[in-house]
Amino acid sequence: MAEVKEKKEVAQRYWAYVMRQFRRKKTAVFSLYVAAFLGIVGLLSPFIANEKPLMCEYHGHVYFPAFKDILVGFGIGQFPVELQNVNWKDLHYDFVIFPPVPYLPLNQDNGNIHSIGPFAKQNVPSTLWHHWFGTDELGRDVLAGMVRGTSIAMSVGIVSMAIASIIGIIMGALAGFFGDDGFTISRVRFWFNIIFLVIGIFYGFSARSYTIADALADSMASGLFQLLISFGILGACLLFGNLLVLPLKKVPGFGTQITVPFDMIVSRIIEVLNSIPTLFLILAVISILKKPNLYVIMIIIGFTGWTSIARYIRAELLRVRSLEYIEAATSLGLSNMRILFRHAIPNSLSPVLISIAFGIASAILTESTLSFLGLGPADTVTWGLLLSYARTIPQAWWLAIFPGIAIFITVTVFNLIGEGLTDALDPRLKQ
Repeated sequence: MAEVKEKKEVAQRYWAYVMRQFRRKKTAVFSLYVAAFLGIVGLLSPFIANEKPLMCEYHGHVYFPAFKDILVGFGIGQFPVELQNVNWKDLHYDFVIFPPVPYLPLNQDNGNIHSIGPFAKQNVPSTLWHHWFGTDELGRDVLAGMVRGTSIAMSVGIVSMAIASIIGIIMGALAGFFGDDGFTISRVRFWFNIIFLVIGIFYGFSARSYTIADALADSMASGLFQLLISFGILGACLLFGNLLVLPLKKVPGFGTQITVPFDMIVSRIIEVLNSIPTLFLILAVISILKKPNLYVIMIIIGFTGWTSIARYIRAELLRVRSLEYIEAATSLGLSNMRILFRHAIPNSLSPVLISIAFGIASAILTESTLSFLGLGPADTVTWGLLLSYARTIPQAWWLAIFPGIAIFITVTVFNLIGEGLTDALDPRLKQ
């Protein structure tokens, strides 16, 4: 117990030192504030840019349409009959509070079509309805698209790197902790896990690909529910395979222990993925899909962006596995998996933070590139899609300037955060 307590105190002092070092990098701290601001804008985008009021009183009843719209998007609510298929702008309210940007990204303002600039004369009833960043060729508000694009960019960066982190941490930890000769498993369990993993992936994901795609296109709630079902099928297949192993282990030859060379397997997979340009790999996967959407793009970027995280944590685990507290835990009889997930991985995550920061910037840039090339979801407004509009209308400078600056600032901000973490975690720079 004393050793565990001492280890926790050392970890607390270490992270206090890291925060102190990070705060010395003024550009990194400022970038962190900018990233937090972008995250807040993305999180509150339905209440910043929306044609539906935040609050209104209509025919004696009080409604919160913008909040209700979120529930409808999740498939757990619907608007009253009198407010379905209405033009919110033309309703006669008893009282109303509109969002700061009273437009949706895909809604057209027929009075301001043909790319009206932000400083040009606009056909709007009042200042509230002014298009502060102008409109595109179809009269869609660019500022509303920018707000929505912020939500998309932050979601893609964070979600895709969350997926990449889970895969990279597990793969890199197995490679670094067990190496090529540290993990043994019975022959029958090894082959049954591979067989039932393939079966689980086929029946859980391949056979249900259209169901999952349709559910994701319908609503986020239904899409997540279908993904949970798929992971449940995968888990059930693996559980069934491992239950079959129990009686078969008694068969002569089946229970023989074999060594799994995790380090060699993971290293070769990383080398193969790194030898293929990430953008080309993503383009190849998207070309197979009939209807790519935002969630599919997040998953693809996540599944192709874990290699750097795995390399970082593998290198760290190679160092950590020989330290005294790991040896002490082994001598106490703790299982390898408990040591790995309770002690080794938590003390090896600091370099991963650097890779995640740079990875978020890379994921945002990748998604913007796909949207710019017209390979993203057509029904979702992103910064890259707004930037692509400028190709056909060169005189509409606002279509290039605003999304271009947003992409530049966001990518730079996360790169500066990554550089700040690099310096803060470098023991050679300790002050």
